[in-house]
Amino acid sequence: MMNNTRRGVLAAVAAGTLALTAAACGGDEAPAAAPSAGGSAAPAEKIEITLNTFGGGENFAYDDAVAQWNAANPNVQVKYVNLTDRFEDTYLPQVLQWLEAGSGAGDIIAMDEGAMGLMAARPQYFADLGQYGLDSRKADYPAFKYDVGVNTEGKLFALGTDIGGMAMCYRTDLFEKAGLPTNRDEVSKLWPTWNDYLEVGKKFKAKVPDAGFVDGANTVYNSVLAQEAGKNGGLYYFDKNQALVVDKNPGVKAAFDYVQSLSSAGLTAKLRSWSEEWNTAMQKGGFATMGCPSWMLGVISGTSGESNAKKWDVAAVPGGSGNWGGSWLMVPSQSKHPKEAADVLNFLTGKDGQVAAFKEGGNFPSAIPAQQDPTVAEAKNAYFNDAPSGPIFAASVAKLAPVFFGEKHAQVKAAVEEVLVGADQGSVKWDEAWTRFVEEGVKAAG
Repeated sequence: MMNNTRRGVLAAVAAGTLALTAAACGGDEAPAAAPSAGGSAAPAEKIEITLNTFGGGENFAYDDAVAQWNAANPNVQVKYVNLTDRFEDTYLPQVLQWLEAGSGAGDIIAMDEGAMGLMAARPQYFADLGQYGLDSRKADYPAFKYDVGVNTEGKLFALGTDIGGMAMCYRTDLFEKAGLPTNRDEVSKLWPTWNDYLEVGKKFKAKVPDAGFVDGANTVYNSVLAQEAGKNGGLYYFDKNQALVVDKNPGVKAAFDYVQSLSSAGLTAKLRSWSEEWNTAMQKGGFATMGCPSWMLGVISGTSGESNAKKWDVAAVPGGSGNWGGSWLMVPSQSKHPKEAADVLNFLTGKDGQVAAFKEGGNFPSAIPAQQDPTVAEAKNAYFNDAPSGPIFAASVAKLAPVFFGEKHAQVKAAVEEVLVGADQGSVKWDEAWTRFVEEGVKAAG
């Protein structure tokens, strides 16, 4: 979701962001303990661990997991605070400000994949989780997920939460109105490729002109780019030497061109992701399809509300797979209770915590033991017409290849997507958009 580097840039960005309530915990270090959701040795004093996350809808879906922890560990209570649904322009700049100031951040903070390169390059800000034995969890993860949590000093500073295997969410009521199939297997067969998806969109628009076929530029761009990155050396905006390749990576241009083709055909609802207009359209049937990494199911159900239950379903994504998103948890070095925070982090990223998050919000686990749990592997999502979400996302992530996130990935991502949204909405001319796209990427990379 976003990124930042130089302090001057940080100060300017943070100054214009929404003010967020500082959520750090006070108090002295408690005696070492090893609490778990099942109950264990507890510190002599009661302490509070603040967990900061981001995201819309069900976001990290930690309500049930935190309740489990708190019930089993009365002396180590977790305060769960989802700060904002906006990662790139609100959450990340604020968290960076807190990290640089040495105070203000929660005892555990969540981070989107796009900022992990930035965090890995700043080891001074985070506790070494290996010091608390969490490096023993390495075998729980696919190598690429675990390795992203290792910093430039070779120390484990973060463990993975979910993984963003790809699917396509669609409105069955709008598909029925357009005379299209509504059964998820039949819908999947409509679009084995992105070109097929475009053609289905044209048929939809001819029958339902008052709704967009797709929500807007952001989600379809990221869905296509997630696949294209895998075809192009696992690269997005930077190569592994941290050199900007936004204008050289054919995957970026392919995703850009595809968005242009959809937009020019009038198939988007011209909505900006995470905006109030986007939320409202989700609730009122303003668009028919949206690229759906696993965590997006929680966004949709949490935003659309119970009145739209069963109106959404889940089909295969064109192209078959991809990985958009997924996050990590880490303990800032400023925490006054790093041992207890590491224990909570260990639970939330472990099998029980990840299964609870999947059950609550649909966030597909990145930990292999949680993926293999029958609760996940055989899961159906009642909100999405009992779609077999477990098997769908398991198939999507089975062959994922590692991708590289440069230190400034998130800020470049935010800058170039602003151009895409502008072109989709008409404030930027499409024949000038690619040049602007590259220029803004270069500017954001500094």
